[in-house]
Amino acid sequence: MSRVTFAGIWLSVLAVAWPGAPAPVPAHGGDAGDKEYQVLAPITHGNLTIFPVVAAKTHDTSSFLTLDEGIRSGEVVVTEVGKVVPMVRRPPTRPQPGGAQVNRLVLVNNSKRPLILLAGEVVTGGKQDRIVGKDRLVPAESDPVDLSVFCVEHGRWTETASKFDTHANAMVKPSVRRSAMADNSQQKVWDEVGRSNMALAGTAGATAGNTASGATLQAITPTTSYASVMENKAVQGQMDSVVQPMQKSFESVIKQLREQNAVGVVVAVKGRIIWADIFASSSLLNKYWVKLLPSYAAEALTVTGDHGEVSAKAAQDWVNQWQARHAVTETEPGLYKQTEMTGDRFKAFQLTSLLPKQGFDLHLSKMPE
Repeated sequence: MSRVTFAGIWLSVLAVAWPGAPAPVPAHGGDAGDKEYQVLAPITHGNLTIFPVVAAKTHDTSSFLTLDEGIRSGEVVVTEVGKVVPMVRRPPTRPQPGGAQVNRLVLVNNSKRPLILLAGEVVTGGKQDRIVGKDRLVPAESDPVDLSVFCVEHGRWTETASKFDTHANAMVKPSVRRSAMADNSQQKVWDEVGRSNMALAGTAGATAGNTASGATLQAITPTTSYASVMENKAVQGQMDSVVQPMQKSFESVIKQLREQNAVGVVVAVKGRIIWADIFASSSLLNKYWVKLLPSYAAEALTVTGDHGEVSAKAAQDWVNQWQARHAVTETEPGLYKQTEMTGDRFKAFQLTSLLPKQGFDLHLSKMPE
């Protein structure tokens, strides 16, 4: 094992791909045979299939704050680098360089609760819209924190607001999240946002007739903002045609499963598993569901290719397999660790709280390699 430390963060790398190496690294504190998670019957509408996931055990997550809650209450403030940030409690350990930067923002958590950030959450405003680059925790009553982000609005560099908003609880679709999380590439994020925007414009316009199609494309083409495209009325109509029936079906299932600890979903598009999001509790899943479901719907509306079939067994096998050949762990001692795992045809990310009496996995995301 090699270990590097910088800026108070430990980075550990463990590779176990060679013959005779130690056993593969289990991602969730157990092995693939533990079957901590159970996949239920799927909910399908159009190209989108969602398998609810229930857990053998959940945790109390009521003491954690989400980004939407923090922005809405005013307790969390996100600004460009170089902006004045309120309530700096201690002198900074290093100088804050002035001037806005594409891949950096500054965040202050003024609440008395630790803040959860998930990769792919959209913040709008400043000089251009951004997405959170990785899962992490920010401590309660924090000093200014450097926030690693990716731009999802390539064409603008003019300030529209000094503070950022969460723009109606937006989350980018899984393919854009993957570009940020797994590829860690701004160019790939821009490329994927561009493809997504054009595909959504084409899909929305095609269902509205020729005249409306031209108007939709004309309205969307000038913007490079992922959030603005998602707010277009024609695009929203297409999204609602998927989201609303899926939401009704999901709510019905969740009501029946209140005591079964529904904590996540496996997502398939056109019969191919593309993603999984699993949380530490049902309440945490419910908080994020309002932004996750539209993100899955956006993926379903923009993926091309033939339609296949996916079975509950395939989804169950997907959530059973967490063993990694290679793992990289970034740790902020006493606060959190994030582990990136590469396994047999998958990549997964695990956010684990290291707070006192709260040492458990908060979020797991998994995608095909």
